[in-house]
Amino acid sequence: MSEVRRLAAKDHAGVLAIYNHYVEHTHFTFDVEPIARARRKSWFAQFDGQRRQCWVAAQGDDVLGYAASTPLKPKKAYETSVEVSVYLQPDGGFKGLGTRLYATLFEALADQDVHRAYAGIALPNDASIALHEKFGFAKVSHMSEVGRKFDRYWDVEWWEKSI
Repeated sequence: MSEVRRLAAKDHAGVLAIYNHYVEHTHFTFDVEPIARARRKSWFAQFDGQRRQCWVAAQGDDVLGYAASTPLKPKKAYETSVEVSVYLQPDGGFKGLGTRLYATLFEALADQDVHRAYAGIALPNDASIALHEKFGFAKVSHMSEVGRKFDRYWDVEWWEKSI
C-alpha cells in the first residue's frame, strides 16, 4: 500500500522522472524538452504548505505520483487562485491513486486562503477530464490549437473549482 505525504527532498528525482516522461511521450504538458534537475530547483522550492503544495504517493522510496498546487499567475490579484495538476507513473495500474492525491491536496487547501483552483487539460485526455469532474471542476474555456508539440496543434480546456 502506498502512502500519500508531503513532498520531501528525497522525492525530487522521482517527481522529475514522472514529469519528464510526460514531456517526452505525451502532449499533456507543453514542455517539449526534458527538465534538468538544476532547472527545476525553484519549482521544488516554492512549496510552502500554504497555497503552494505538493503531495506525493510513494511506496518506500519509489514515487508513484504527485499532485501540486502552484500560482495561476504571478500578479498579486491572482494569489488566491491556484493551478493544480496530478501526474502518475506511466506504467500505472494505480487505480484510484490520482483520486487519493487530489483528495489530499484539496483537503489541505481548504484551510488556506485559496478561492479557486484551475486545471489546464490538453486534449484529448478523457482520464483527466473524468478526474476533474469527479472533484467538482467545471469547464470554463476551450482554446483551439493553442499549443504545438510533436508536429501538431493541440486544444486545451481550462477547468475551474471553488475551494
